[in-house]
Amino acid sequence: MTAAALLTYAAAVGVAGPLVLRGPRWAHRSPGPALAVWLGLSLSFIAAVILAAAQAVPPDGRVHIGLIGLLHACGLALGTPVDAPGAREAALAVAGWIPPVAVVLWVGFWYCRALLQGRRWRRRHAAAVDLVGRYAPRHQAVVLQHDAPAAYCLPGRDPRIVITQGTLDALSPLQLAAVLAHERAHITGRHHLVLAAVEAFGRAFPGLPLARQSHTEVALLLEMLADDRAVRRHGGDAVAVALCEVAAGSAPKAAFAAGGSGALVRMRRVLTPAPAHHLALRSTILLAAGLTPALPFLVACRA
Repeated sequence: MTAAALLTYAAAVGVAGPLVLRGPRWAHRSPGPALAVWLGLSLSFIAAVILAAAQAVPPDGRVHIGLIGLLHACGLALGTPVDAPGAREAALAVAGWIPPVAVVLWVGFWYCRALLQGRRWRRRHAAAVDLVGRYAPRHQAVVLQHDAPAAYCLPGRDPRIVITQGTLDALSPLQLAAVLAHERAHITGRHHLVLAAVEAFGRAFPGLPLARQSHTEVALLLEMLADDRAVRRHGGDAVAVALCEVAAGSAPKAAFAAGGSGALVRMRRVLTPAPAHHLALRSTILLAAGLTPALPFLVACRA
């Protein structure tokens, strides 16, 4: 019953979750809380799968120490009593941990793989732009000799902001400052770690609607967060015009481009901003998102 309840919960979150989140416009008004909800649902799904996997090996008793004792209090028996004699009981205690640990390792493998691949690509690309471009101390960016306006960043331990000569020619000083502020927001916010997490989630659970759609939605919300920071510093008009200018510019797929995900939606959002949600509502959403990963434990306790 416990495993069935957890798998039902995971299916509901994985299938119905994105249907609920994609429609409302509140996410564009509060991209930070909306991002937390997407991540919270993903963690909640993973927690449900891990706890369901913990039921794969039938228990032969109860363990009342540490996390094992907590799970047993909820009816999630992962092993046998610590004083159970015999090799069979010891084997069951060890075997009880194999399925949930396998799920953790599976998700962790894809996350580490995404991080390493992204770091390797960024290092190679940074070396290339350093070779063919020139560093502009005034803008703290590498300038490439290209006529088309484009701007993107390479986050990480040794970050780069890359702009083209066409960007310098097309934008006013205020608009250029807005673009640079947008890219710095990606770097300081370490947004590449969040994208690596949702990419790993999609690789670990291919075909799952929540995993499939979270990458697109999270990427758009991260761009909106960077837009908001640029707007606070340089105004909405400067950000909107800058987005329009660099939207057609090409940028590497793995980089954060100012004119990247959902540029048209973001321009409309910046030009016609909706009233911000009340602080109490944003705080409530953040609190609910933070508690969402704990829901599978409540489901297990009630099952």
